[in-house]
Amino acid sequence: MLLKDKVAFITGGARGIGREIAEHLAKEGAKLAICDVNEATLENAKAELGSFTGDVITLKVDVTKSAEVEEAVNKILDKYGCVDILVNNAGITKDTLLVRMKEEEWDLVLAVNLKGAFLCTKAVAKVMMKQRSGRIVNMASVIGLIGNIGQANYAASKGGLIAFTKTCARELASRNITVNAVAPGFIKTQMTDQLSEDIKEMMLSQIPMKSFGGVGDVARAVVFLSSELSSYITGQVINVDGGLVM
Repeated sequence: MLLKDKVAFITGGARGIGREIAEHLAKEGAKLAICDVNEATLENAKAELGSFTGDVITLKVDVTKSAEVEEAVNKILDKYGCVDILVNNAGITKDTLLVRMKEEEWDLVLAVNLKGAFLCTKAVAKVMMKQRSGRIVNMASVIGLIGNIGQANYAASKGGLIAFTKTCARELASRNITVNAVAPGFIKTQMTDQLSEDIKEMMLSQIPMKSFGGVGDVARAVVFLSSELSSYITGQVINVDGGLVM
């Protein structure tokens, strides 16, 4: 097991890619602390993840609020005594063209996707610096590298997260803390399943490997960056995109 007895804190870990990441980390021996804003979703995830690990706690947290983030980290420390891995996965979209985008749509996406990562990283970094070890993985997106029509807020948040990753990597490297990002491309989800065949074909035509990625592809990259296999890698962005961005 690559992560035996490591404590992993995954934001937005109750569903989607975050839920898949939590499962993969658990299968590699990690103890889990997952947070989300929806209590019912958290309870479902806890029941499911319990089959992979006996150590999982769920936390209702709004990652845009520093007090809730600090309280969550304290609860993790009370339970496990340390935090070895942080996965900043919580994120949202509010897609529309720039000229139609409302100020609150811009603010909310930047708050969850970027400020949330800042608050969680700041809180956990203090713990990891005392431990003199840690792994931080930020969930970026290829959209943060190339932009996308109708996603000015999302692209800005993910581009900012990539720059944030590189700065944190420089600041924390001397304490044996690595900070990296994973940038998924077109990943097969419930959302992509609902797209028309014409749109799917258009998207696939841009991918050299001619297929959508799976949530497991993203999760395995996170496992790698969370383990000792990546101990000399920091400040990097790993694209999981079938060659979409080269």
